Amino acid sequence: MQKGIFVGLFACASALALGACGQQQQPAPPPPAVGVVKLTVENAPLTTELPGRIAAVETAEVRPQISGVIRRRLFTEGAVVRAGQLLYEIEDAPYRAALGQAQGALSRAQASIRATGLQAQRYKELVGINAVSRQEADNAAASAQQARADVAAQRAAVQAAQVNQDFTRIRAPISGRIGRSLFTPGALVQAGQADPLATIQRTDVVYVDVTQSAAQIIDLKQAMKAGGVSAANGARVQLLLPNGSVYPIEGRLQFSEVTVDPSSGAVTLRATFANPDGLLLPGMYVRARLVEGQRSQAILAPQQGITRDARGRATAMVVGADNKVELRQVETDRAIGDKWIVTKGLRAGDRLVVEGLVNLRPGTVVKPGAPQQVTAGRQANAGGAN
Repeated sequence: MQKGIFVGLFACASALALGACGQQQQPAPPPPAVGVVKLTVENAPLTTELPGRIAAVETAEVRPQISGVIRRRLFTEGAVVRAGQLLYEIEDAPYRAALGQAQGALSRAQASIRATGLQAQRYKELVGINAVSRQEADNAAASAQQARADVAAQRAAVQAAQVNQDFTRIRAPISGRIGRSLFTPGALVQAGQADPLATIQRTDVVYVDVTQSAAQIIDLKQAMKAGGVSAANGARVQLLLPNGSVYPIEGRLQFSEVTVDPSSGAVTLRATFANPDGLLLPGMYVRARLVEGQRSQAILAPQQGITRDARGRATAMVVGADNKVELRQVETDRAIGDKWIVTKGLRAGDRLVVEGLVNLRPGTVVKPGAPQQVTAGRQANAGGAN
């Protein structure tokens, strides 16, 4: 009997000992480590990216002003031409003949003016002694006056013929880069034709025409009026090229339209950019980044710390008192680089969780640290486990 009691007591003691050992092998897990960023207030530039097209500052279509056959083309397609440079020659034989004919008519009119003038003078003297009638004297004076008018008309005809002959040599109206020639030597061209001979574009400086919605302009003006946003120091514009790179030269905003396009509800803005290397081509699609203003006392939160819940609302995890996690609903304005401008829900001094958000719940006690330290610690733990 005593032996049985002793065995039972030993078994109970062994069970208690094993239970204590089991508790020592499973200690409470440490609080999860999270990377936090302490928020501060700062002045944030307000930028907007808008689609746009590049346009040449000057564009001129080379067109014939007379009809004729092209005799020579005197430029290289794609080259830079100067204003006044000879581009085409049109067969001028008919126009030389017309000029000679006009000059002959002028000489004939000039020859007759002397004879009619002398006759009018004689008749004026003879009418005083009643040698001729007053009617004959008046007719002689009218003939002399008509001869002078004929000379003026023939001079104008000579000038017109000279102008037409000069039009047989087609010159560049502006300086710039000329495109391909749409007509070759031997082709018949006509004044007023639909197609130009070639097009010249000046591209050392280019325009960038962008469109911005009227609603965005109203929001910006209202924010400036409320005092939260100040005007930018100079209307600076950056250009994003089609391959994603940033154009190295900064542009300036020149003007904006005073009316809103009724079909799109947008306003056209125009900026100018220097283009010394010819990298910007007319018609190229680009994106313009405009610095519209500056928001003072702004809260900039890293984008990785702002998430969306099931209803699409912006939320953030903040480490509060006693290192407990709090869930905040926030409102954002726009992105600046890799950060959001937060207008509601966060304030300066909040510790925003940017790493370790997976499976993190509100009310959880965490171990906050710098984001880089948390990432390095996790990598070290993963290496030790391997």
